[in-house]
Amino acid sequence: MIEDKVAPPPRRGRPRDPERLRRIMEAARSHFDAQGFERASVDAIATEAGVSKMTIYSHFASKEGLFEAVIRDRTDRVMGGLAGVEALDPEQPGKALLAIGAQFLTLAREEDALGQFRSLYGAAATQHEACLAFYRQGADRLISDLAAYLRRADAQGALHIRHPRQAADLFLSMFLGDGHIRGLLMLDMPDTRENKALLKEAVRMFMAAYAKAP
Repeated sequence: MIEDKVAPPPRRGRPRDPERLRRIMEAARSHFDAQGFERASVDAIATEAGVSKMTIYSHFASKEGLFEAVIRDRTDRVMGGLAGVEALDPEQPGKALLAIGAQFLTLAREEDALGQFRSLYGAAATQHEACLAFYRQGADRLISDLAAYLRRADAQGALHIRHPRQAADLFLSMFLGDGHIRGLLMLDMPDTRENKALLKEAVRMFMAAYAKAP
C-alpha cells in the first residue's frame, strides 16, 4: 500500500513511551510473521497496537525501519550470548562455538524466521529495502559478531585464522543445510538428537581447521 511506503518526518515532543513502543513491536511482529513484509499494513499494525499511524512513524522512519527493528529484536532475544560476544572466553573457542552454534541453530529453526525467509525470497525483486534490512540485522550482524570473537581467539593464540569474517561465515553456514531447507519447504524438521549431532560435528570440523597447532 502506498501509504505504508511514505513516512512523514519524525516529530519532536514528549519522550517515547516504553509501553506504547512494546505494543507497536508486538503488533508489527504479529503482522509481519502472519502476512510477510509486502502484505503487512502499517494501518493494521497501528490499529492493533492502539496508536495512530503517525505515532508509529514518530518511532520508525518507514515501514522498512519498523521491519528492521522487529528483525533486530528477534535476533537480540534468541542470540543474546552472541550479541554479547565480548563476554565469550577467547581462550576456549570450542566451548564458545558450541554455545554460539546452539543459539544460531535455534534462530535458524524458528518458524517466524523461516517464514520471513520464505516471504522475502518471493518478494526480493520488488522489496530491496526490506531484504537489505533482513540481511543487515540477521546474517551480516551475526557474521560480524562471530568474526569479532574469532579475531580475539586468534590474538590469544587459541585459533589461527587469517580471514575471520570468512571463517565466521563458514561456521554459521554449516547450520543452513538440509534441516534449514526442510524448514523452508515446511517439511519434517530434524529432531533434537539430529541437531545436537550437527552442532558437535560443526564445532569439531571448525576446530580441526582452525585450532592452533600444539
